[in-house]
Amino acid sequence: MKNLFKVIVAMLLSIGILNAQALSQTGEKNGYEVVLTSEKSLIVGNNDIYAQLSKDGNGVTDVKVKIKVFMPEMPGMPYMEYKAKAKLVDGKYKMMVNFSMGGTWQYHLKFKDKDGKIHTVRGSVNI
Repeated sequence: MKNLFKVIVAMLLSIGILNAQALSQTGEKNGYEVVLTSEKSLIVGNNDIYAQLSKDGNGVTDVKVKIKVFMPEMPGMPYMEYKAKAKLVDGKYKMMVNFSMGGTWQYHLKFKDKDGKIHTVRGSVNI
């Protein structure tokens, strides 16, 4: 019976790993289109996340981008937060984000345009 249980657990874990997909979310704010992606599926620990911005169909590379990911406080668990500034790499803004545990994380992706106006895109990801 123990061996059967171990086999079932191993199968469920491998199915979960095989079904994991890379991040791909799209949002729009004040005429800007924001595409948030990752090359690999998100895991507990360090993850590279890319933000690609465009306005009127043209890529935007003259803004400052930062992200805050957080998990609200829950019973028996403190509030968790991680902030990262983006660097422009090959037309995309690259951020290294650390998710300290599994679960649903909310994010605020902020970018400041050349006029100094700050735009915020909100969303969530599951780890």
